[in-house]
Order: sequence, then C-alpha cells, then structure tokens
Amino acid sequence: MSTDSMDGGNADARPEIEVTETAAEQALALLDSEGLDPAEAGLRLFVQQGGCAGLSYGMRFDDSPDDDDTIYKHHELRVFVDPASLKYIEGSILDYESGLQAEGFHVENPNIVSECGCGESFRT
Repeated sequence: MSTDSMDGGNADARPEIEVTETAAEQALALLDSEGLDPAEAGLRLFVQQGGCAGLSYGMRFDDSPDDDDTIYKHHELRVFVDPASLKYIEGSILDYESGLQAEGFHVENPNIVSECGCGESFRT
C-alpha cells in the first residue's frame, strides 16, 4: 500500500490526486453521519466502465483501504484509489459544487480527451 499526502508520505512520481477543502468537509460530514471513523475509513474514488463516453467515476465509503490502494490525505480526509483507476484519474482534483443546477462531488480530470454532453462519463 502506498501513501501519498499533503503532510508527507511515500509520494512517487505520479501526479497527486487533490481534494478541495469544501469537498473534504462534505465527505467528512457524510463519514460522520455513517458512523465511520475518519482515522481508518475513507472515500474510495474509482473509475468504472459505463456511460456514453466509455468510463465514469464512482465514489463510496470504505472502512479501510485495500492492500494495493494508493492513499491520499487532504484536510483530514483519506481517499483510497485502486491501481487500475489511478492511471485514469492521476492529477485530478475532487471538488464539491453547490449551485442552482446541481450539488455534489465533481472530479476535475486533466486526462480527459472527451466527455459526454451531460458530463457523467469520459474518455482518456
């Protein structure tokens, strides 16, 4: 298991996945409402097949990371990313948007070459 974080860790040459303070606050509040300990649990960010452009993002809370996960820690939130997903989302920023049209988590991914019209799926 590798660990990357803003406060040290085992950083390698890959671009880091960042989390905005707003996204971390929202995720930590949700973790707390689920009764999960943020010192052990975290937000799993992954890529899955699906959507009209071919790939889509998935997020869920996990009690603990898998052995081969890369772990990022930002603003006290731990983010778990599996090796297969990492190659599609390295260098991304996880943000939380709140507006008239939509509210929720959003991934700003520099690796995207195209995405569908609704923004729910992408290609790298």
